[in-house]
Amino acid sequence: MGNKFSRSPWTWVPTLYFAEGLPYVVAMTVSVIMYKRFGISNTDIALYTSWLYLPWMIKPFWSPFVDLIKTKRWWITTMQLLIGAGLAGVAFLIPTPFYFQATLAVFWLLAFSSATHDIAADGFYMLGLNSSQQSFFVGIRSTFYRLAMISGQGLLIILAGYLEKSTGNIHLAWSITFFVMAGLFLMLFVYHRFALPRPESDKPAKDNSVEKIIQQFGLTFKSFFEKKNIFVALAFFLLYRLGEAMLVKISSPFLLDARNVGGLGLSTEAVGATYGTVGIIFLVLGGILGGIAASRQGLKRWILPMALSITLPNIVYVYLSAIQPESLLLINIMVAIEQFGYGFGFAAYMLYMIYFAEGEHKTAHYAFCTGFMAMGMMFPGMIAGWLQETVGYNMFFIIVMLCTIPTLAVIPFLKIDKEFGKKKE
Repeated sequence: MGNKFSRSPWTWVPTLYFAEGLPYVVAMTVSVIMYKRFGISNTDIALYTSWLYLPWMIKPFWSPFVDLIKTKRWWITTMQLLIGAGLAGVAFLIPTPFYFQATLAVFWLLAFSSATHDIAADGFYMLGLNSSQQSFFVGIRSTFYRLAMISGQGLLIILAGYLEKSTGNIHLAWSITFFVMAGLFLMLFVYHRFALPRPESDKPAKDNSVEKIIQQFGLTFKSFFEKKNIFVALAFFLLYRLGEAMLVKISSPFLLDARNVGGLGLSTEAVGATYGTVGIIFLVLGGILGGIAASRQGLKRWILPMALSITLPNIVYVYLSAIQPESLLLINIMVAIEQFGYGFGFAAYMLYMIYFAEGEHKTAHYAFCTGFMAMGMMFPGMIAGWLQETVGYNMFFIIVMLCTIPTLAVIPFLKIDKEFGKKKE
């Protein structure tokens, strides 16, 4: 039991990363679809669910303290128990008259627990596996994280849609769906209590005091902002997904909204199948191909095509909102095109964060980059609902297309090593 590598990683890496992905997708996407089905306005949905990005935005500030208190294993199992309890809490609160405020408060706690779980799980991955195992399982962990997204955005939404029809009660249907998720998470908690190995190196950092941690953090923070081309990099982090940040909050409400208010009038089940299953599969395919492309010719060669890929396919929503087609096949094809483009283009974002974080404090600097990534999604998302309700769906999607301009404008100013990202022969 004490042996660092005594347990096969196959027994815990897939389930750990499935558990990492599910609460994120519940906070970011499932909550949006649920509130839309409850009749909450797009303004309120976008504003309040965008605040749920905050824990991921400020995650770098408390990650050093996860190292200081208890073991990574303890943090993982404790957060999974809290997430399971939080999901059950949402299920209990849905039937109440004050459900919107109450469930939002629980989603906040879920988001903080999930972000803390991410810190512990990623640290545990490095402690529980040797370097060759880490390389081998990087694709496995990514696959199971994506499977969690398909389960959350796809299967659970389809289940909620089926229950809406069979029970005739939307609130009850979503309450049952959240009880199912809570049960799944509590099973993951029990399983990981036994399945996770106990690496000898998984100990609290006793040699570090709180004062020392704060001092080290201050130095790391300062060194990040002293990096060359920091302002161009920050502009890139905040603007690269500007259009996407607004689109992601409105795409599901657009698919669900009645046709007489400019939506497509799809059922909850159809949205689960379209956006959460077909969309995610094409997102993953785009991401894989983006990684392959960058590894062949380097990030510098692909940065502009990838920026075009993450922005231009958003035009499918301009088309869908103008035509309002009834063909589910056509809607699926349009969503697949947009999601594939997003996956392909997002590879450049991930690679540039790795490139910019290179140096003495690369782990901490990468965490800062992810914080700015969350900020770039949070603030545009907050105004998306208000903007859409002010100008209508079609004009909103045209504005999303205009947000392509700032994204592309920052690309020529990026300084990237020609060889970065290329696979060594």
